[in-house]
Amino acid sequence: MTTGPHRAGLDKQPADVAEMFDGVARRYDITNTVLSFGQDRLWRRNTRRALALRPRDVVLDLAAGTAVSTTELAASGATVVAADFSLGMLRAGVRRAVPKVAADALHLPFADASFDAATISFGLRNVNDVPLALSELKRVLKPGGRLVICEFSTPTWRPFRTVYMEYLMKALPAVATKVSSNPDAYVYLAESIREWPNQDGLASLISSAGFTDVGWIDQTGGIAAIHHAIRPA
Repeated sequence: MTTGPHRAGLDKQPADVAEMFDGVARRYDITNTVLSFGQDRLWRRNTRRALALRPRDVVLDLAAGTAVSTTELAASGATVVAADFSLGMLRAGVRRAVPKVAADALHLPFADASFDAATISFGLRNVNDVPLALSELKRVLKPGGRLVICEFSTPTWRPFRTVYMEYLMKALPAVATKVSSNPDAYVYLAESIREWPNQDGLASLISSAGFTDVGWIDQTGGIAAIHHAIRPA
């Protein structure tokens, strides 16, 4: 792919973002593991723990990609549905035996109050209307349902933050050239991380969407953060 949203400041049109992820689907999982130095596996485990899933829960895993995160969540015994608007991503995860649905985060194809819990990992910053996506997640959650968002964030220690930002914009695209099927996409992803709100900023967006009990747990010094909230009863 040579076209698409290479600048994070663009409108993030769904078709463009879906095309970009279709282009990186084939080696997406291995690229993420390399670029995060294996921390992506830890973040997935901690996301599952934050959801506190029970065997009878029905769970939405939005922006599930190749469903590697869905498989992690399903280890709890819950019924987990993988949803993503990139058909290429869903096809790349075809061997993972979990339910898969093509879905746009801004227009979820699920009835109101369908899920006991919902999560989105490293996908919220790629939608072009974050408040609407949060509203949709709230709509499909049952009253009292749990929301967990795992997303890149802002390192809390200033010297580390400086080094991390340099890595994002210089080293990350260079490494992606070696391991990704579409390194240009990782330039966009790096820029989208830099422009994304910090921990408190995302918490404010979640609260504004009508969720309560909003908090977060920093991961790996704040490189990522796991935000948790409740849809009020």
